[in-house]
Amino acid sequence: MKRILITGQNGYIGTHLAAYLSSFPDRYEVVMLPMKGHTPDEYAFRGADAIVHTAAIVHQKESKETLPLYDAVNRGLTIALAEKAKREGVKQFVFFSSMSVYGMDTGTITEKTVPAPKTAYGRSKLEAETAIAPLADDGFFITILRPPMVIGSGAKGNPARLSALAKKLPFCPDFQNRRSMVSIETLCRTVKDTLDKPLSGIVFPQEREPLSTAALMEQAKREQGKAPKKTKLFNPAIRVLRACTRVGKKAFGDLVYEGLYKRALPLPKGKEEPQ
Repeated sequence: MKRILITGQNGYIGTHLAAYLSSFPDRYEVVMLPMKGHTPDEYAFRGADAIVHTAAIVHQKESKETLPLYDAVNRGLTIALAEKAKREGVKQFVFFSSMSVYGMDTGTITEKTVPAPKTAYGRSKLEAETAIAPLADDGFFITILRPPMVIGSGAKGNPARLSALAKKLPFCPDFQNRRSMVSIETLCRTVKDTLDKPLSGIVFPQEREPLSTAALMEQAKREQGKAPKKTKLFNPAIRVLRACTRVGKKAFGDLVYEGLYKRALPLPKGKEEPQ
């Protein structure tokens, strides 16, 4: 049986992951580590097989007040946890990074795409990746996950906004864009796979095929007990929005991982600094 420590006690990903792994009681002992108001030094890591670090500052407006939090939590806490884990004999450190390290609202991301984050969130994640990567060796695996948009019942961020919009609109736009996404179920299975077969590298959890924003809104309608009605009436306005505004690009633009399905890339070697 493997002992798995998970940070992010109250987070969407952390709570779902803990519940999923706990459904295999003969294979995993799951322990949640609260991080808010606590430091890594308060916990003993010896005897643990892996730490899955999901705790982070996310979905907060970037301001002078919040910028130090991104650095302290997303970068500083990650480094402190990984260093302590290695010192105390933990075999694997799984770090939840993000597609945001690429700084792209639209486009195609391949193995050759160089990260260039545009937000404090993206920069803090990439800086954490670069700092912990050199810790990896034959006895300590560093697994970095760069998931795209995480979807599922109760998901926060953009999925929650789209669900709220779908609730207000009588129709769903019949507009087919392509976005790489990952369901919370697929994400949990991906983490389990990396725990079962530890590796050092960058992993890109995602659904086999990209989905569309319209498909998410239609699903939100179904979850509300309503039959989705589609219309192309909004398409001209959507095209203008995605061409001229960042909100439009993020909501209805194309942003996909290409050639990275079920693949792992080598860890950064100190060159993937924020551009």
